[in-house]
Amino acid sequence: MLHISRPVLWINTVGPAVLGMWLAGHLWHWDALALLLWLTLPFNLLIYGVNDIFDQETDALNPRKGSFEGARIRAAEVSSIWIAVLVANLPFLAYFVWALPGEALLWIALYLVVFVFYSAPPLRFKARPYLDSLSNAAYALPMVFVPLALGAGPVWAAALALMAWSVAKHTYDAVQDIEEDQAAGITTTAVRLGVRGAVFWSGFWWASATIGFAMVNIPVALVNALISGWLLYRLFRSPLTSTAHGLYRYSIAFPYVAGAVAGIQLVAALLLGWYP
Repeated sequence: MLHISRPVLWINTVGPAVLGMWLAGHLWHWDALALLLWLTLPFNLLIYGVNDIFDQETDALNPRKGSFEGARIRAAEVSSIWIAVLVANLPFLAYFVWALPGEALLWIALYLVVFVFYSAPPLRFKARPYLDSLSNAAYALPMVFVPLALGAGPVWAAALALMAWSVAKHTYDAVQDIEEDQAAGITTTAVRLGVRGAVFWSGFWWASATIGFAMVNIPVALVNALISGWLLYRLFRSPLTSTAHGLYRYSIAFPYVAGAVAGIQLVAALLLGWYP
């Protein structure tokens, strides 16, 4: 179950939540603990467990699966995965219904629905070009519901910028799976646009994210522009799925680097009393 939850990608759920807490003006707040714990193994098991259950046909063709980049499950494991997802998530959700304000719960509900139906029918955003990419804007929602849970308002410029960033990264990362998705009959944004089309699509959203980040923090915007520009340039120069796969390790590192730049500044500002 730990392997299915893809620990190397937990940064994509925990990171926005921590930033949301800091942007709410708290270096640490005990009321955020349950949310932060939920966004580690439990919620990532939900995201990727559901994904693996409904993507067995594609994953069987994908050489990336069975590594740190994702598990390859067997049909006999489906029931145990469903049970693990429910056991890991339901206690947290019950607590949130009891403890959190209604506005935060609405955003958490949207977060859950989007990620379940990214993979699950009948909506299955994953197999719908453009919706597969746009639905990944939901990765930024912890920057909305964590502040609301703590009684503060979200920093919308930062949240919207992260939404655009997540849209870009989804399509960029999906380029490496174009051949496997085509073989399984799945039309993603990357499949529809092709490699160079995906570069321009991701470039538009990463440029939008850079503008949004610049409204909040110039160093983060510069780091975002530099890393995304380098990733896009490398793939544009060599528009192959194998190139995209070779660049995936740097794409995984992207949020760690950009998040560190944002986090170090926020922590310093909070400790020195410069923020909020």
